[in-house]
Amino acid sequence: MSFVSGISGSLSNVLLGVENHNGMWDYAGLPGRLPAGSYSLNARMSMAGATAAATGWALGRYRFENYKSRKSSKFPTLVWPARADKTRVNAMVGAISLVRDLINTPAEDMGPSQLALAARNLAKKFNANIKVISGERLIKQNFPTIHAVGRASDDPPRLIDLHWGKVSHPKVSIVGKGVCFDTGGLNLKPTAGMLRMKKDMGGGAHALGLASLIMALKLPVRLRVLVPAVENNVAGNSIRPLDVIKTRKGITVEIGNTDAEGRLVMCDALALADADKPDMIVDFSTLTGAARVAVGTDIAAMFCNNDKLAADLEKASVAVQDPVWRLPLWQPYRQMLDSKVADINNVSEGGFGGAITAALYLQEFVSDETPWAHFDIMAWNTKPRPGRPVGGEAQSLRAVFEMLETRYR
Repeated sequence: MSFVSGISGSLSNVLLGVENHNGMWDYAGLPGRLPAGSYSLNARMSMAGATAAATGWALGRYRFENYKSRKSSKFPTLVWPARADKTRVNAMVGAISLVRDLINTPAEDMGPSQLALAARNLAKKFNANIKVISGERLIKQNFPTIHAVGRASDDPPRLIDLHWGKVSHPKVSIVGKGVCFDTGGLNLKPTAGMLRMKKDMGGGAHALGLASLIMALKLPVRLRVLVPAVENNVAGNSIRPLDVIKTRKGITVEIGNTDAEGRLVMCDALALADADKPDMIVDFSTLTGAARVAVGTDIAAMFCNNDKLAADLEKASVAVQDPVWRLPLWQPYRQMLDSKVADINNVSEGGFGGAITAALYLQEFVSDETPWAHFDIMAWNTKPRPGRPVGGEAQSLRAVFEMLETRYR
């Protein structure tokens, strides 16, 4: 980037070299580097390029400052590029900002009740139907693992169930892990392992963010969103290591580790989604540290039981620069989840292949004939980059939407 001064010495033009005309991140660094003022793009751009530029600029202005007394100084503004799709820009920026805001909010203000409220507000905005099952009603309506994980918290566990779209449209079910804070339970995390655990509801945030994008752009699908919202806390009624729980699907699970709670709340939600016989299920979870060891913090680890769906997601990922990487559902590892007293253990023997064994656990609750993609995500930027400040982040969301839009539009 170069600055050009006018005759008076004031800034006249900014020259920006871009790697990809349709790539939004090339533009995302500008709001943080340019002086306040109004700017316009002086270049011939396609609709896709203009839309990407406006999206990148808007994301470059994102700051989470809800708890700061002093806000950032005024950002420069961009005149709408002539060919930009304003509806798409606003929908995309709104969805990503929603994901970031939900994740960045401290757990004190983003427990299961507040996450359910955020879902209700989203449903109201787009005239969707929503039902929230909470507390002891989870037991009565057969969601035992969601209840078991969340029962030790003063903020009761919940299952958020949102529906939108015409009944005649293809059924798409989105499931997101909503562990609003994870202490580890009785297998208590150390301090370092607990510091970022407000982000453990990142999967639920992604589910709501993707729903926002689908509804805002009126994708012709019959959408269902399921978010099990809990806090994994410590109390006299916490689940214990070696407890056995009968899940919604009837599979009994032995608790090998209470800190592997995400797969417990997800399995009941996945069983419910699968019973509806959708055209596909996509789930998002901040599920394992093993996925971060495998692909790092920037890439979403993807597991999929359908090669066509996986190929479409990989193609979409490249198209929108939202990286995902497929890992195998390696069936020989399933025996690592065997239990001597139950049908399955919630953790594997040994410390190897943890992301794979977690995905294999979830696969037990999805029928073979249901196309299913599971994203094990970080949902957090560990270092600042243009348009991506440290904190909550949407990962794989744009890739999934691109796949859905290509398939169903």
